[in-house]
Amino acid sequence: MADPRLPAQPGEHEFVVWAPRPERVRLDLDGDLYPMARDDDGWWRAVVAAGPQARYGFVLDDNPKVLPDPRSARQPDGVHGRSQLWHPRDGAWTDDDWPGRSIEGAVIYELHIGTFTADGTFDSAIEKLDYLVDLGVDFVEVMPVNAFGGTHGWGYDGVLWYAVHEPYGGPDGLVRLVDACHGRGLGVLVDAVFNHLGPSGNYLPEFGPYLSGGSNPWGESINISGAGADPVRRYIVDCALRWMREFHVDGLRLDAVHALVDTTAHHLLEELSAETDDLAADVGRPLSLIAESDLNDPRLITPRAAGGLGLTAQWDDDIHHAIHSAVSGERQGYYHDFGTLQTLAQTLRNGYFHAGTYSSFRQRRHGRPLDTATIPATRLLAYTLTHDQVGNRAVGDRPSQNLSTGQLAIKAALALGSPYTAMLFMGEEWASSSPFQFFSSHPEPELGRATAEGRKREFAEHGWDADEIPDPQDPETFLRSKLNWAEVTEGDHARLLEFYRALIALRRSEPDMADPWLDHLRIDYDEDRQWMVMHRGAVAVVCNLGAGPADIPVAGSVLLAWGEPILGDRSTRLPGHGVAVLRTRENGIATEAP
Repeated sequence: MADPRLPAQPGEHEFVVWAPRPERVRLDLDGDLYPMARDDDGWWRAVVAAGPQARYGFVLDDNPKVLPDPRSARQPDGVHGRSQLWHPRDGAWTDDDWPGRSIEGAVIYELHIGTFTADGTFDSAIEKLDYLVDLGVDFVEVMPVNAFGGTHGWGYDGVLWYAVHEPYGGPDGLVRLVDACHGRGLGVLVDAVFNHLGPSGNYLPEFGPYLSGGSNPWGESINISGAGADPVRRYIVDCALRWMREFHVDGLRLDAVHALVDTTAHHLLEELSAETDDLAADVGRPLSLIAESDLNDPRLITPRAAGGLGLTAQWDDDIHHAIHSAVSGERQGYYHDFGTLQTLAQTLRNGYFHAGTYSSFRQRRHGRPLDTATIPATRLLAYTLTHDQVGNRAVGDRPSQNLSTGQLAIKAALALGSPYTAMLFMGEEWASSSPFQFFSSHPEPELGRATAEGRKREFAEHGWDADEIPDPQDPETFLRSKLNWAEVTEGDHARLLEFYRALIALRRSEPDMADPWLDHLRIDYDEDRQWMVMHRGAVAVVCNLGAGPADIPVAGSVLLAWGEPILGDRSTRLPGHGVAVLRTRENGIATEAP
C-alpha cells in the first residue's frame, strides 16, 4: 500500500498514522497541537521539528484524549501514555559478524523475562546467558515483550505490538539482550501475538477497522480479510519484520495462528513467510517462523512452492500430550486419547497423532497426515513443557511437582533424543520447584476482578475448589512463579541438570541423532512391561516407564544413563523409571521386541 513520505529537513520528523475513521487528526507533540494532512488511503501526515526522544500522540476529532501511536516504538509511561521517538543509540550493536542459523534441529529455550530472574529484566537475563551456553541450547525464545497494560503479565494481552514493554527495559534493553545473545552464539526468537488485542489500552479501533467483529477465546478477532483489511495486514507484516530487522532477532513464534481467520486466496501467513524469506536474503542470515497451531495441518510447514504456507516449523502438542500422559498417567481433558505406549510410538513415528482421526476432546475428526517422506521431523517442535502446559493448569504446577526425577529424565530423553527440533521451558532442566501460574496486573480494578473471577469460574466448572485457584492479580502469584536459581546446584536438581546437558551434547556428537527423517525412526515397546526403545540408527534411547526393573531386548555400550543399567549380551536391565542411551552393536545383538 502506498505510504509516500513528505520531505523533512534536518531536525524535523515526519509523523504518520493510518486513521481512516476520524474526520480530523492532530499531532500532539510535547503538548503542542499540529494539524495533519490526509490522503485518499486514510494516512495522515505532518512534518514537524522534533527532538530524537520527543513525546507525542494523536488527537482524533474533538476527543481531547491524546492517543499513543499504533506503531509506537516506545511507551515510557505505559500503554495509556504518550509515545516516544526511539532509535538505537550509536554503537548499540556489536553483532555484525553474527551469521545466524535456522531453528531446524536446534534446541530452543523458552523463557518469560519477568520470572526468569529475580529482577525480571532484559539486563538481568543477560547475566544468565553463560548458563544457557553451558546447558547447550541454541536459541532463546522470549515470551511476548510487546507493550501491555500493567507492570507484569504473560504478555499475550499486548495492545501496542511495535513497542517493547518498558518494565523489562524497553527497546534499549531488548537491543542489549539480543546483542549479548549473538555475542555468545545464541539465536533469539520473539513470541508475537497477532490474533487478538488485550483489553487494557486498546485504542486501535478508534483509528480504523482493526477488528473483524468475530471473536476467539481471547477477544475480538483481527480484521485480516474483511473490508479495510489491507492496511491491517500490512500492520501485522510490518510489525513482524520489524522485530527481525530493527531488533536483529532470528525469528518469531507466532501465537495461535489457528485464530487468524483469513478467507482470502493469499493467506496472511503465506504473505508473511514470503516477506520473511526476502528479508533473510537482504540481511544475509536465516530467519525462522514457528507457528503455534491447534490444527495439525501440515500445509503450515509445507514449502510455498509445493502449495503450503512456507513456515519454518510449528509447535507439536500431540508429542507433548503423548509423552506426558504415557509417563504421568494423566488422561483428563485433551489427554484422553493419549496415555498408552502404542499412542506414544505412533505419535513419535508420524509427527501427529490426530491426523484425520477422531478426537474425543473435540468430538470430531481432527488433523491431516504429515508426509514424512518430504517433510523432515525438524519442522515440528518436541517438548515436555511449555508456558501453556504449566500455566494453564489450575494451580500452575510443573511435572516436577508430581513426578519422580527418573520420570522427568525419561520425558527429557524422549524429547531430546527424538528427531524433532527440541524446546525446553525455563527451569525444567533442573526440575524447578517454582510453579508457573497465570498472573496479570491490569490497572483497571474492574478488569482485574473480572480476570480473577473468570479464572476461578473456569476451573470450578472442572471440579476444582475455587479457593485453590491463585488470584492472577495478587502480586504473590507473580512472585511465586519466579525461578529459584539456588536449586540449580542442589541434589537431584543438579543431577537432572547434568543429564539434560549430556542429552543435548549427544544430539550434537552422535551423527545418527542428526537424521531428520521419520521414515528412518524405529520404535519398539511392550505395553504390559512398560518399556520403549527409540532407535536412531546405531543409537537407542531405552526407557523403562514402569516402577519396577525391566529387562529390555536391546544391548550395546552406554552413552548416558539415569539409573544403573545392567548390560547383557542380548538385553539391558533398567531400574524402575530408568533410561539409558546406548550405542548398539551390529553383530547380531537382538534389538527387536519379541
